[in-house]
Amino acid sequence: MAKIQMKNAIAELDGDEMTRVLWAVIKDKLLSPFVDLKTEYYDLGLKQRDDSDDKITYEAAAAIKRLGVGVKCATITSNAARVKEYNLKQLTPSPNGIIRSELDGTVFRKPIIVNNVKPAVASWKKPIIMGRHAYGDVYKNCEIEVKGAGKAELVFTYADGTEERKTIMEMKGPGILQGIHNTEKSIESFARCSFRYALDEKVSVWFATKDTISKTYDGKFKEIFQRIYDEEFKSEFEKAGLEYFYTLIDDAVARVMKCEGNILWCCKNYDGDVMSDMVASAFGSLSMMTSVLVSPNGAFEYEAAHGTVQKHYYRYMNGEKTSTNPVALIFAWTGALAKRAELDGTPELLAFAKKLEKATLDTIEDGIMTGDLKALANPAPKKVVNSWEFIDEIASRL
Repeated sequence: MAKIQMKNAIAELDGDEMTRVLWAVIKDKLLSPFVDLKTEYYDLGLKQRDDSDDKITYEAAAAIKRLGVGVKCATITSNAARVKEYNLKQLTPSPNGIIRSELDGTVFRKPIIVNNVKPAVASWKKPIIMGRHAYGDVYKNCEIEVKGAGKAELVFTYADGTEERKTIMEMKGPGILQGIHNTEKSIESFARCSFRYALDEKVSVWFATKDTISKTYDGKFKEIFQRIYDEEFKSEFEKAGLEYFYTLIDDAVARVMKCEGNILWCCKNYDGDVMSDMVASAFGSLSMMTSVLVSPNGAFEYEAAHGTVQKHYYRYMNGEKTSTNPVALIFAWTGALAKRAELDGTPELLAFAKKLEKATLDTIEDGIMTGDLKALANPAPKKVVNSWEFIDEIASRL
């Protein structure tokens, strides 16, 4: 059988640990036999990033912008323990943070739902999509550890040399300081991306911050979202029978536990990071959620919503074939291939991406699954398998 051809390449960003192992298995068993893959390959393994002083990460981000589509494996963001473990020159920044900053995008994460894995929250009947602003805040911060008493100030120097200055705190002794920022342009693109995505998905939008406490910073997010909605999207939402709803972040957390779903819940960067993991886990597993970074310039980066699965990797290195769920990695590839097909007008490639997704879900619904889904499966699984066996089961359905 002739392989499906691709007109244009996608940027392929390899990663670390267990997800890197499964990345290669997915390509070997589920992609390469059927598609003549055309990719620009960037190795974002931790050591390669350290060796290049993160040059390769910026090159990968540029490739996504140039090609329009990228697919990314999970990567390590180093801490002190990782510096020692991998013999790094220095603490490496988050590659996701770099890529998201370069693309100035919004991350949308949507649960992958199967009939025999029920959400832990009984009221959730339909997907809860998370929209995470992927620029600024704590992920582009500046920090100081102060050694003694003194005055902490927030200072902004305008282009003409004038200053705006506020006292943060008169420190009585040692402590820590953090500076964060955002831009009106980025918040506006976050709002527009979110409202457009919601119309495409036919879901209402929730947006939540803490503007009662952060009256300027969070208040600006609230103000911009409301303005963009009123001026650009209100009539379309009303025609579609959808709504835009703003509330405080703590109220949103309480409300979401009782809602049916079918919403796009938009959050600032840190809130979205935390709450998307909660939603994914409650729907079944961190490995059962799609993730796409949408740039206002029309570039798309697809990735798994989870990390590198460090503990499973150590067991794998000791000779064990682990039961690590590869579904989110598979859907990262199918998302990227489907978007490439949509942009290039290649229906055969699009049909294959959808066929692979169906084969993956059919495998789980046939009662064959990895260990992370066992506790939530109803009825109980017929067979709990390791990752390699699971991928072989999917391949047999293609």
